[in-house]
Amino acid sequence: MNQGTIFTNITNKVATITFFHPASNSLPGDLLNRLTETFNRLDANLDVNIIVLKSEGEKTFCAGASFDELLQVKTPEEGKQFFSGFANLLNSMRKCSKLIIGRAQGKAVGGGVGILAATDYCFATESASIKLSELSIGIGAFVIAPAVERKIGVSALSELSIDATNWKTAYWAKEKGLFARVFDSNREMDQSIDILANKLASYNPEALKEWKKILWKNTDHWDTLLKENAKISGKLVLSDFTKEALQKFKNQ
Repeated sequence: MNQGTIFTNITNKVATITFFHPASNSLPGDLLNRLTETFNRLDANLDVNIIVLKSEGEKTFCAGASFDELLQVKTPEEGKQFFSGFANLLNSMRKCSKLIIGRAQGKAVGGGVGILAATDYCFATESASIKLSELSIGIGAFVIAPAVERKIGVSALSELSIDATNWKTAYWAKEKGLFARVFDSNREMDQSIDILANKLASYNPEALKEWKKILWKNTDHWDTLLKENAKISGKLVLSDFTKEALQKFKNQ
């Protein structure tokens, strides 16, 4: 199975992480683990002040969990282990001492929305519609819910997750607080990202580090919370409803 790729480039104190998977930038367990390790490594790198997270391609930022791997889950423990990959990634982004800028050039589904919510400042294009489809396949956005709720609030999380089959536009996401800015084109977005990232990278790194602590205040319990939520998703993914729904999606 193609596990995808991750490339990291460091220029002028700005580290750019680019991930890719041929299945619409979905995230199998191995790719989740490597992304987590990348954030942990950059957190300890004194030559990095700012991190930019992006994906390859034009149409999709991230399709969320790998349906192929979800269909292979046979026990609740295996399910918990898979969803813990998302928990570990979100926690690594939360605890990373460097500010993280997100770049959404296309659609984000499920876990992809969670990753964007875990960035500290997120740029997007008009193509970056979002959807939380988990309830429609018999599970729920349990692991990423705390990150999404932190950014857009309970009301918007409710609207996004309950209307599980419909897309919300990038402008809806901006209005709710997920995106800071929305652009007409990738070129305009990338220019603005470069300007902000380089400006931030020139600031006092200790001030940036202390400010990130303020932004993530009252989230220390997430280490436990997200793992508990991973256990819920890991159990639900074994239901006949979910297995049938995943197979149906895969065959479309």
